[in-house]
Amino acid sequence: MKKGNAWALLPIGIFIALYLGLGITFEYIMEIPMGFYKVPIVVIFVIALLFACLQNRGVKFEEKLALMGRGVGDQNIITMLLIFLLAGIFVGVVGRSSAESVAYFVLSIVPPRFAVCVLFLVSCFVSTAMGTSVGTITLITPIAVAISVTSGFSLPLCVGTVVGGAMFGDNLSFVSDTTIAACNGQGCKMKDKFRTNFAIVLPAAIVTLVLILVLSLRADIRPLETKPYDLVQIIPYLLVLVGGIIGINVFLTLLVGIVTGAVIMLATGAVSFPSLLENMGGGVSGMLETSMVAVLVAALCALIREAGGFQALLNGIRRVFRGRRGGQLGIGLLVGLMDIATANNTVAIVMANPIATEMAKEYGISPRKTASILDTFSCIFQGVLPYGAQMLVALSAANVLGISISAFDVISHLFYPMMLLLSSLAFMFFVPERKK
Repeated sequence: MKKGNAWALLPIGIFIALYLGLGITFEYIMEIPMGFYKVPIVVIFVIALLFACLQNRGVKFEEKLALMGRGVGDQNIITMLLIFLLAGIFVGVVGRSSAESVAYFVLSIVPPRFAVCVLFLVSCFVSTAMGTSVGTITLITPIAVAISVTSGFSLPLCVGTVVGGAMFGDNLSFVSDTTIAACNGQGCKMKDKFRTNFAIVLPAAIVTLVLILVLSLRADIRPLETKPYDLVQIIPYLLVLVGGIIGINVFLTLLVGIVTGAVIMLATGAVSFPSLLENMGGGVSGMLETSMVAVLVAALCALIREAGGFQALLNGIRRVFRGRRGGQLGIGLLVGLMDIATANNTVAIVMANPIATEMAKEYGISPRKTASILDTFSCIFQGVLPYGAQMLVALSAANVLGISISAFDVISHLFYPMMLLLSSLAFMFFVPERKK
């Protein structure tokens, strides 16, 4: 067993202490709305990076800069950054009205009794097509609240259903930053990770749908009202979804979605050309912080690896988790703890990637399986965090409409993350991975 240096992990500990400490202070002590997201995560990572530079005095600062440069210049990091930016442009182009069109179209053709089931399916589709759980929750939660108010369905059930469906797509989508981070970090193709992941999420989604249906059949409901919709605006989503599933290059798939979306939006008069360009810029801006975090984490991990931090962590994990199944569980818990600390599943994956790569080699776990575990467990933890962006945005959307609801009311109705955890553990311990 190679000797590691546990002190080299101190910068990660400093990041966790600062970010989690300030977030809890702002959110629960000072009671600042969305307090966790008032903490500048990039600044906290810069502080951690400076501490890492002060360590390992045997290496000159110029050599440390070279190490960071090689870490940032890795092909997977560059690919990840480019895909982040293209995904941001795509989301900026297709906009809000496209997602609402999907929801109102399905609600218009389905009996009111199955409205909550529709919410789950629509949230799954929209989040898979858009690649953003927070965006999906922002768009669909007002519809969920309206369904609850007009039909009599439980509000926590409606909101929890939307959050669960949003995490389905966050985990599975080809344009999700979590999928991009996991696949590029492990060097596997997105279609391979999708196929591995889909077998795990499908049973969880089906059981969730059955639970929602049982609760829906017991509820006393009233007729629903729907708003106008435009089905043409759904086309870009479908093209990106189909292109990703059949294995078309992700850059080409996103470009097709962007061009198609731009043409449709302009042709239907949904936006003007200046507004379209502004929306594209807004989509890119939404990805800039995530991109900068990926750069800083790559530089930080390069220094920690050189100082022996990852080896020390790997040695500790090796003592606790035995065998291939134990290694898979260790990777899942690793990214879960990172997510609890950062309240951001993409950042958690980026931080866990280099350690998970070493663990995968140690335990003989394939890259596609490792990417699937990282993405799935990060979404499981992120979906149930009371201080996560998804939960806070859902509660804010309900409060804006004048309805008060707590995170713990919603957590008890988060059926999908709970079923996804059970499904993941079942596949991990009882279903052997098929060789490619």
